[in-house]
Amino acid sequence: MGEERFNRYLEAFNEEAPTSIRLNPHLSQGGKSVNLTACLSPSEVPWCEEGYYLNGRPQFTFDPLFHAGCYYVQEASSMFISHVLRHLVKEPVDMLDLCAAPGGKSTAARSVLPEGSSLICNEPIPTRAQILLENITKWGWPETIVTNNYPRDFRKAKAHFDIILCDVPCSGEGMFRKDPSTIGEWSLQNVEKCWRLQREIVADAWECLNPGGILIYSTCTFNTKENEENIRWILDELDAEPMIIPTQQEWHITSSLLEGFDAPVYRFIPGITQGEGLFVCALRKNGQTGGKPKNQGLVQMIRHMKVLTDDLPRGEFPQVELSYAEVLKYLRGEALALPADTPRGIVTITYQGVPIGPVKNIGNRANNLYPKAWRIKTTHLPTERVEIIIK
Repeated sequence: MGEERFNRYLEAFNEEAPTSIRLNPHLSQGGKSVNLTACLSPSEVPWCEEGYYLNGRPQFTFDPLFHAGCYYVQEASSMFISHVLRHLVKEPVDMLDLCAAPGGKSTAARSVLPEGSSLICNEPIPTRAQILLENITKWGWPETIVTNNYPRDFRKAKAHFDIILCDVPCSGEGMFRKDPSTIGEWSLQNVEKCWRLQREIVADAWECLNPGGILIYSTCTFNTKENEENIRWILDELDAEPMIIPTQQEWHITSSLLEGFDAPVYRFIPGITQGEGLFVCALRKNGQTGGKPKNQGLVQMIRHMKVLTDDLPRGEFPQVELSYAEVLKYLRGEALALPADTPRGIVTITYQGVPIGPVKNIGNRANNLYPKAWRIKTTHLPTERVEIIIK
């Protein structure tokens, strides 16, 4: 980093990592207005229209609208994917997020892709894939599928995409401030393991990228082995062209740190940018575009891949509005007593008019159908209502 930049980075460890959220654009549709509560003193994330920094970290667990997918808690640097896609993508595309859990970049991507696009959100590790499924389901956008496969499976299936995001596993240096446990997990051996794995993932992804398509490479680490040196390898070994993403000087994004390498790369460093560590580079695959039916990638997944689905009831059902205390009981998995005039059968629970989840009303009580893995585990109740956004 150089001495001055590194000292600024070290000083950031004396500060709390900023808390930020990204609003679900669905909330602004149909004339609905959304504001953040004034007590949180929100300020905008400059590279993401839907992103806001909060003054402090609320107990998100106790906000029903968080569980409803009205917003996603995501560190600000990672929201840069929204800016990248807004700049690069102007027409409907088939996109693959190859290493997607827990879903922050997938939900950001889905929110800005042009109408008519499809998105495959993939996670190789089954337990993490279930978390991804929960977050994608709550985000609630169409033409989005969650899969649980290895990168090589996409290559073997001959699936093809216009955009592939490779947010590859890395040594995690960019998370040292936010999660101190990552410091103890770091080693030179792990760096060596990571950069080799990253190239394997990119090689598989490149075979699935349409000519003229875009690969977005990202890590949450700083070292050049996993970043610039891998980008140089892609440029040398694959038929790629690096792409310039417009940025503002006041964002304080750092360019290449590898001597003699000046391809357009974008590095976020705590203490310099207002967020955690992130590295991003976008590369276009050379070749002629066109000639592919839309949603080919989506069809390929259904045919050849392990696709994950939740078991929630589908369709339009009667709705019952709950109070704050009642909806927390629902989110903990408790049975409910609904008003006497509530129709029997599947009913959708709402809070502030936003759907939260289903119950099965059998008359004297309503059996809770909220998935067990999604439920609030604690029996503690906050002394005051947690409210992040106002509808």
